[in-house]
Amino acid sequence: MRRLHALIAGNLLFAGALAVGALIRLVTMLGYPGALWFSGDSYVYLGAALRPRPNLSKSTGYSFFLRGLLPFHSLTLVTAVQHLMGLAIAVMIYVLARRAGVPKIWATAATLPVLLDAFEIEDEHMIMAETLFTFLIMLAMLLILWRYRTSWPVALGAGLLVGYAITVRSEGVPLLLLLPAFLAYRAVRLGWKKWRNWTAAVALALGALAPVVSYTAWFHQWNRSYGLTRSDGFYLWGRVSSFADCAVIKPPANELPICPTGSPSSRTPPGHYIWHFAPIHTIAGGPVSVANNELLRDFAIRAIEAQPFGYLKSVLSGVAKAFEWPRQHYPDAGTVSFYYFSFRAQIVPDNHAWIVGGTAYQDAVSYGHASPSRVDRSFARLDVKYQQYFYTWGPLLAVIVVMGLGGVVRITGLRRRRPRLSFSRLNGSMLPWAIGVTLLVAPVALADFDYRYLLPVLPFASLAAGLAFAPARVRPAPRPASPEPSEPQGGEQPEALSHEVPGREVPGPVS
Repeated sequence: MRRLHALIAGNLLFAGALAVGALIRLVTMLGYPGALWFSGDSYVYLGAALRPRPNLSKSTGYSFFLRGLLPFHSLTLVTAVQHLMGLAIAVMIYVLARRAGVPKIWATAATLPVLLDAFEIEDEHMIMAETLFTFLIMLAMLLILWRYRTSWPVALGAGLLVGYAITVRSEGVPLLLLLPAFLAYRAVRLGWKKWRNWTAAVALALGALAPVVSYTAWFHQWNRSYGLTRSDGFYLWGRVSSFADCAVIKPPANELPICPTGSPSSRTPPGHYIWHFAPIHTIAGGPVSVANNELLRDFAIRAIEAQPFGYLKSVLSGVAKAFEWPRQHYPDAGTVSFYYFSFRAQIVPDNHAWIVGGTAYQDAVSYGHASPSRVDRSFARLDVKYQQYFYTWGPLLAVIVVMGLGGVVRITGLRRRRPRLSFSRLNGSMLPWAIGVTLLVAPVALADFDYRYLLPVLPFASLAAGLAFAPARVRPAPRPASPEPSEPQGGEQPEALSHEVPGREVPGPVS
């Protein structure tokens, strides 16, 4: 803690940015006592916190976090903890950037999208999983990148964080491959024939699998099937609805009833279409039964195989929406409205149970012992006005992503010209950029684009962009001069002083 305090105090620019970010979050908490809600998802998470059980359409690892805070009966505490997580994510970005040798001004700049983006702050104030998910992955990445030789206990801890994060948001499943692959790459660079170089990769993989396997076993107890959810086919069917043409696909007779109707250009976006296409909601058992989820998945895979370019075009089109400006009402105006601060108190419904045993309103009152939706207009108007201007515009996000890629490519090229170049910079740039791009593309490829899905992307993309300003090589501080060595005793040879230790990490400055 003392070292962290010195790190922040040593840069008044970052300390000021952190203070401003904290102040904006305080204004949000005063303007919206309690929490904000996203229709459906928030109610599932809270209901599962009160009556633990897995949900068919989304993983409920976030509900364990809510249940951990349940004894305090305070939604304000939940949002306060999430705001602190948001600030901690910015601190981790700054620490990693400075450790890689990034100048203070650019290390601070890398934190601004997290500290000041109004949509990040608004999401931190919601009963939603993105903030916890991002915090867990960022902390795991910090453990992995802190030293070049990651010990297996540290890798195991990072793996447990990643595994839990995947139960919080199942869109993180690709990280089960990405992060162990990164440590495997390190093992190859360190010497693939030595088993000890592989222990970190193995420990991380096993650690990440443990929470996921435990969750799937729990899911099986309730639903007689293994998985994080039973909606992967449902969402993938929605993805292909943007281009699927049954005249081209020629599905078997049992899949004809779920063929999307009309021409692809006349259909609404997948994120809207899946909830309003009547036939898939009227089939016996519903879209998330074992048989129907498999049926929808088979149709979607058949559509991708028959129309691969249609699928590729739809994914690229979805990804491109992340970089557009101004923002569209996508997938529909109703969904987007939940991402904005408002002067009106939200209406939490009292006529439907998302988790059997209580309505959304009853659950919110039971959890928070207070009205679930309140607004203080004197402070809320500051949030509303702030959000109109202070957020990461699409073109700026594109610049951030390209800068991160540029840092990786530039350092890769330098490594070829200078074979003795330190690994730390290449690895530091590569991993956050790969995580950011994975979290950007995976939801679009498996379901649809949504502005909320950008929130976990931004911190990793920003860190990668900041690391592009790290020096190509970070040397350790010069050692103080020492007196001439005396005659060695006992036949020992004096240890040679060197600024370079082959095969050992050369850490960058952190203060």
